[in-house]
Amino acid sequence: MTLTIDPKGYRKLLVEAAPKVIETEEEYRKALAFVEKFTFDQAQTPEEVAIYKLFVTLIEAYEAENYPVKAVSPSDVLRHILQVSDVRSADLVGVLGSERVITEILNGDRDISLAQASILADRFKVSPELFLR
Repeated sequence: MTLTIDPKGYRKLLVEAAPKVIETEEEYRKALAFVEKFTFDQAQTPEEVAIYKLFVTLIEAYEAENYPVKAVSPSDVLRHILQVSDVRSADLVGVLGSERVITEILNGDRDISLAQASILADRFKVSPELFLR
């Protein structure tokens, strides 16, 4: 759906917001504060939506450069889920395979198959993609 934007209203918001490439932590915090104002506002004008999206894009670019997300392996994900859900690896024996298979998966020596990923996703109510490379 394309929103019709009022050029005058949009220019006014652009002047007030003064969006620019974020280069410092202070600019980053200000951009976050600006976006936060609009995040839960259910009555945004099309102009506000456009400015909001612009700021989100600027924030995402800054975060990608300054706060890169480390890739996590499927075995790391499974270990974490087991830890926070208070499930033991032994509880997965018979569900995913033998104790040896579970150990190899948790050590990162064996990939989780598509069938195993589906089983884990159903059990822990998450996306199977978390368990696949």
